[in-house]
Amino acid sequence: MSFTLQVLFFLSLPFILALLILSYFSSSKSVKNLPPSPPKLPLIGNLHQLGSSPHRALQAMAQTYGPLMLIQLGTVPVLVASSVDAAKQIMKTHDLIFSNRPHLNIPDKVFYACKDIAFSKYGEYWRQVKSIAVLHLLSNKRVHSYQHVRYDEMTLMMGKIRSANGSPVNLSELLITLTNNVVCRVALGRTYEGRKFKNLLERLMESLGGFSVGSYIPSLRWVDRLSGLERRADQVAKEFDEFLEDVLDEHVNKNMDNVEARDLVDILLEFRRDNAKGFRLERDMIKALIVDIFSAGTDTTFTSLEWATCELLRHPRAMKELQKEVHEIGRGKSVIAEDDLDKMPYLKAVFKEGLRLHTPLPLLVPRESTEDIKLNGYDIQSGTQVLINAWAIARDPSVWEDPEEFRPERFLNSPIDYKGFGFELIPFGAGRRGCPGIQFAMVVNELVLANLVYKFDLTLAGDEGMDMTETNGITVHKKRPIVVSATPCS
Repeated sequence: MSFTLQVLFFLSLPFILALLILSYFSSSKSVKNLPPSPPKLPLIGNLHQLGSSPHRALQAMAQTYGPLMLIQLGTVPVLVASSVDAAKQIMKTHDLIFSNRPHLNIPDKVFYACKDIAFSKYGEYWRQVKSIAVLHLLSNKRVHSYQHVRYDEMTLMMGKIRSANGSPVNLSELLITLTNNVVCRVALGRTYEGRKFKNLLERLMESLGGFSVGSYIPSLRWVDRLSGLERRADQVAKEFDEFLEDVLDEHVNKNMDNVEARDLVDILLEFRRDNAKGFRLERDMIKALIVDIFSAGTDTTFTSLEWATCELLRHPRAMKELQKEVHEIGRGKSVIAEDDLDKMPYLKAVFKEGLRLHTPLPLLVPRESTEDIKLNGYDIQSGTQVLINAWAIARDPSVWEDPEEFRPERFLNSPIDYKGFGFELIPFGAGRRGCPGIQFAMVVNELVLANLVYKFDLTLAGDEGMDMTETNGITVHKKRPIVVSATPCS
């Protein structure tokens, strides 16, 4: 046996040497200086180190390996950026090279082979649908035109709180219902209330938040099937498709005499009929855009509003400061109007601080490099996936004083904003792939919170205090709902 092994070794030695020489020359040509990397295991790489809160795990790893580190998730090399400068290099200096999206199995199922804006590949198709969204769906004029929808839904929510007469109210439930209804009315023309529709939205977000082993280790895609992840994603995609088919049929057949009452589906169908500039907006594309609006418009809007409210309840001094501001602006009005919001710097500071501490998508949406590039002295290969740890950047002690503290005042005399022009606070991303719906989301948030604290004094119901446990997934929610007692302000 020993002799046989020796013979085999000597026979294979030329091949081993040839492979080593080939590997040396190919690696020296393609990659000269890789970013620092933590040790990895065969096959799975660093997957086992991510745990249930990848943004926290990656923050801890970056403290050892630096603000630009290279990890291996299965067969996929992943560059992780955890500093303001690293984020700026990726989303501004070299934004074009890092504007692609990697192929991910679950979004591919849910968004009609990624025909949406968020997950579609960078190129002409993405440019066309992004242009449609920015010019026709999310422009300042269009967002303003749905002001009555926001007022209607806010008034309904306030009425429900008032009718509780001081009894405990599940505020989280009311906030998510409000954001769902606003998005439904704006996108589809009417609300779709009931447990079935709400459950469909919940399962959509659960599917998107599930970790797909097959996206990173193709040979182990059977694990996704065994765990039920693919089956659940297929089922929710099928049910959402059936729902959207009915919505589209309903819109195709409805009377459009009232141009002012057009919703987003009407606008997309009109664009399809006009076939503007030769770009054909197919039925699946329209459905993908609508799913995009629901997943981003509902989930991240509600999450931001819930966390900001949560922090105010935990910090009574900040709550009193905000109430003082809104009452000074309100001056006895029946409602805080949207025109009043720009006069409220503390309100805006509360949301900035809430977004800083509780970034809705802590790692944003993954990017992918399209070319070999030198980044801060490191060689990054084409096809490398990129994660930007916006959550870690927002808690970087070299940028923020007392980064774990909720202190809205830090933004009162600061130029830092969340709109993607600076990189200290990037909850909505930045550059070409930044979120185009920032204004749509934040006007809902500001209007609701301003009126909530204008009309009611809120206190936590019960004696247990605020549970700050987070959920796992692509969007980080508060795990347990906010239950409050609400007393009308005198």
